[in-house]
Amino acid sequence: MQLPWNDIENVLLDMDGTLLDLHFDNHFWSEHVPLRYAERHGLEVATAKDTLAPKFRSMEGRMEWYCVDYWSRELDMDIAELKREVDHLIAVHPHVIEFLDRARAAGKRIALVTNAHQKALDLKLQRTRLGGHFDALICAHDYGKPKEDPSFWDWLRTREPFHPEHTLFVDDSLSVLRSAHSYGIRHLLCIRQPDSKGPERDIDEFPCIGNFAEIFAGL
Repeated sequence: MQLPWNDIENVLLDMDGTLLDLHFDNHFWSEHVPLRYAERHGLEVATAKDTLAPKFRSMEGRMEWYCVDYWSRELDMDIAELKREVDHLIAVHPHVIEFLDRARAAGKRIALVTNAHQKALDLKLQRTRLGGHFDALICAHDYGKPKEDPSFWDWLRTREPFHPEHTLFVDDSLSVLRSAHSYGIRHLLCIRQPDSKGPERDIDEFPCIGNFAEIFAGL
């Protein structure tokens, strides 16, 4: 894929599923949290999953879904500590670091823009050592509304000024990409396989990449 790099000044990048393998998060919420919840309440794991699933679904797309503190209160468990129990699963997608280095060397301003809670962000940056590759780290929890919310983008520009028509935004979430598209961000890319253990998705709503090496051309 040939992007018009001469027209792109800012690169905004999601974290989970985009730069990092979503397998960690999927395993954490679908397997590890139910396991620990079952142990805490003397339940079968299958029963714990049935109990937790509607709680999780009810918060999808809301700031609470991404909030470590919310789920710690809701489930009466230390979610940050539970994440550390399986942090060996945190992994960077292939070619991400080379892409970040190429983009910065080409003079692009690189910002991480995530819905992840600050505690989750800190853990993942500590584990991956990716923090030094960005010009800015933006956490939606500082605003209180996720990237899905139309007002997020105006707030983002007060923290990280950018021109929508000269910006590339990469995310794995269709709802977030729709929000960015509605705001007017010109260059949008979706990740075809956010979870390395999951299937590749067939998406035609936005241009997709399998890995970041596909957009090296021109950098």
